[in-house]
Amino acid sequence: MILTMVLILECIVVCFILFLPCVVVIANGTEQGAFLYEKDVQDRVVEMGLISKAQIEKNGKLFKLCTLTVMIAFVLWSVYGINGARGFIVPFLQIYAMTMAEGLFDRFFIDWYWVEHTKAWAIPGTEDLRPYIPRKTKTVKWLITIVGNPIIAAVLAGIMMVVL
Repeated sequence: MILTMVLILECIVVCFILFLPCVVVIANGTEQGAFLYEKDVQDRVVEMGLISKAQIEKNGKLFKLCTLTVMIAFVLWSVYGINGARGFIVPFLQIYAMTMAEGLFDRFFIDWYWVEHTKAWAIPGTEDLRPYIPRKTKTVKWLITIVGNPIIAAVLAGIMMVVL
C-alpha cells in the first residue's frame, strides 16, 4: 500500500518535471517556446521578427536536454533508489507507470486543455494557425504515448538490469 502511494507521488513529480519547464518557457514570452509548435507557426514568428530560427533551435535543444535528463534521472532514482526495485518486471512496471502518467498528463492537460482551450500558449499574430496541435501531430503523440512508453520502460529496465 505504501509503495503504491509512493509511486503515485512519483508519477505526480514526473508530471511536474514536464510542467515546470513549460511554464518557464511561456513566462518569458510564448514565442520563446516556438520550438514546441508546428513549422508553420515557427516560420511565422521568425517572419514577424519575434525570434530567430537559431534561437528556436537553441531553446528546443536546451528544453529537451534539461527536461529529459531530469525526468530520466528522477525516474531511475525513484524506481531503483527510493523504491528499491530490482530485476526486470517490477522496475519495468514502475517506469511504465511513470512514463504513462507523464504521457497522459501531456496529452490531456498540456495539449488538450492548456494549449487548445486557454490563451496561455497563443502567440500574437499566429491565431489563424490554430489549432496549434493538428490532428496528425496528435495522432503521432498518442502513438508515442501508447506504443513508445512501454518500449522506453523496457529499454530502461533492461539497461538497469545489466548495470545493477
